[in-house]
Amino acid sequence: MEASSANERLHFGKMGYGCQHYRRRCKIRAPCCNEVFWCRHCHNEASSLLKNPMDRHEIVRQGVKQVICSVCDTEQPVAQLCSNCGVNMGEYFCAICMFFDDDTEKEHFHCHDCGICRVGGRDNFFHCKKCGSCYAIALRDNHLCVENSMRHHCPICYEYLFDSLKDTTVMKCGHTMHCECYYEMIKRNKYCCPICSKSVIDMSRTWKRIDEEIEATVMPEDYRHKKVCAYYDSCSYRTTCCFISESRIS
Repeated sequence: MEASSANERLHFGKMGYGCQHYRRRCKIRAPCCNEVFWCRHCHNEASSLLKNPMDRHEIVRQGVKQVICSVCDTEQPVAQLCSNCGVNMGEYFCAICMFFDDDTEKEHFHCHDCGICRVGGRDNFFHCKKCGSCYAIALRDNHLCVENSMRHHCPICYEYLFDSLKDTTVMKCGHTMHCECYYEMIKRNKYCCPICSKSVIDMSRTWKRIDEEIEATVMPEDYRHKKVCAYYDSCSYRTTCCFISESRIS
């Protein structure tokens, strides 16, 4: 009976507390400004709205030292179990990232090479040391490496990709961006990487259609035999071609 009671106490309130980012049974005290927030994202969002730009800052997740239990309101040093009521403040807990989350369906895991916690299951990801981040197993030996490709901002929305909560995609050129930004770009008929201008999809059918249009277009005599220097972003190839081919350079 006592064991059952202790187990009930341990899991009391699971998934019943938290914010839009995480379900957890504790809040954190930000070491930078001493304010209390549900998580670092809540802190960073609030900080970004401060009127004085000099006051805006982001929390260092590993610097969190104190948490407040949401069940009994006891403030205490970071730990998985509340020192007062014994409740589990997070079914998943990382003592390195000072991170709590009750939603275990996310399959959290800590990547020591990244230095942060990831979601999706450790067995489903590998860490690419050159790209500097975890990628899906399907991309192992199947992607073009770009040094520290994840440690930059999304070229569309400009959110930092490395620790973004949104899904990311790796394009054919090796550069990365948010999945939702990628699909929005494609929907707007933009098929080139915003960073290097290489094609992100197979453009062979498009080139064939343009070739057919060029062949059907009669060029003025003054331009018919002229040559131009061409650089093809898709393959980084330089060449000299007839003037009429200029329209298909991408």
